[in-house]
Amino acid sequence: MDTSDILKKVRRIEIKTRGLTNHVFAGEYHSAFKGRGMSFSEVREYQFGDDVRAIDWNVTARFNHPFIKVFEEERELTVMLLVDVSESSSFGTQKQRKRDLITELCAVLAFSAINNNDKVGVVFFSDGLEKYIPPKKGKSHILFIIRELLSYKPKKKGTNITETLRFFNNAAKKRSIVFVLSDFLSDSYQDALNIAAKRHDVVGMHVYDPRDKELPAVGLIQVKDAETGLQQWIDTNDKQVRDYYNQQFSQHAQYCRNAFLKSGAELISIRTDEDYVKALQTFFLNRT
Repeated sequence: MDTSDILKKVRRIEIKTRGLTNHVFAGEYHSAFKGRGMSFSEVREYQFGDDVRAIDWNVTARFNHPFIKVFEEERELTVMLLVDVSESSSFGTQKQRKRDLITELCAVLAFSAINNNDKVGVVFFSDGLEKYIPPKKGKSHILFIIRELLSYKPKKKGTNITETLRFFNNAAKKRSIVFVLSDFLSDSYQDALNIAAKRHDVVGMHVYDPRDKELPAVGLIQVKDAETGLQQWIDTNDKQVRDYYNQQFSQHAQYCRNAFLKSGAELISIRTDEDYVKALQTFFLNRT
């Protein structure tokens, strides 16, 4: 895509995802992700039903009438998007590629965050760290992130979730909301995920294509591993071949589910031909 095409696509994504955050997810993001604590706001006169534990005894004694302390949530949070830009994310056979879906999900989450005055940062990763965009506020920052998601060309092809989580664990100085958006075609990231989930609020977004899971019976075809470059001919009419392919996907998916469950983090699975709005709504509502 040239620059004009990228800008047009940024605009389309902005219109769609800002509409979702303003009308569909309004308030749900705020309820799902709590602030860092409560800070004192003001005092007001006691009203029937107020918690007596909130009475400000100094002000009450001064005016000879009960007053209570009012607290408000310290809202500002930092949202970090850890985005898989490996070659496997470019795969797609239905409505869109995995990377297209990941871009829209990032845009929805980012606009939801800035609507709540939160900062948003991004880590692009493949075999290791590809690009780091520090957390900032504002619409222009989010549009920059979307442009980068659309135009960035990774230097490497593979997927290394462990190194990405290690980088983030070392770089992040305060607790953040962390979304890891990937097809998770990588194993052995349990230890790094455990550490991240203890320090941060971690949510995995497992994005996959229907053909990641099942092969159609279309005869002899040549397939290529997007990350290793390995090519081979396979007979898709052979049920054993199709069963093995499905088994490999299921093993990766099960490892992913177990890893997030053991760490105390959360995981959402979203398929490229499904409506991600319903999946996000369910997730947000389940956290409230």
